[in-house]
Amino acid sequence: MDEWVIWVILAVVLGVAELFTFTAALGLLGAAALLTAATAALGLPVPLQLLFFAAASAAGLLVVRPLALRHVKQPQLQRFGVEALVGKPAYTVSEVTGREGRIRVGGEEWSARAYDETLVIPAGATVDIIEIEGATALVYPRE
Repeated sequence: MDEWVIWVILAVVLGVAELFTFTAALGLLGAAALLTAATAALGLPVPLQLLFFAAASAAGLLVVRPLALRHVKQPQLQRFGVEALVGKPAYTVSEVTGREGRIRVGGEEWSARAYDETLVIPAGATVDIIEIEGATALVYPRE
């Protein structure tokens, strides 16, 4: 069997293994094996093929993989939904106690409770949203 066929088989095996691991390491090794298959098809001797495979693998694992992982692990730049309300200022539409109340934030009216259950926040006061529980905002008065 020709050497290039063995390299292609190795590339396919590594590619399939990558589908089960999602580490990018086996995929890069498979790509290196595929490139080595091309060098084998050109007629390079086996020791040079192994040297080329080692160099291509090292380049992939040391250069390409960290770049790929950096793009995959980027933090979420913007919060969405109710997570975006936490930390925002609002003002009270009605008196807010530890049991009930209403606030207006971003043009929407929300049910609210005081974060500290002993507080009574008068209507018209500015508050900060500390947490969202279901459809109720837990607020604390702004000093």
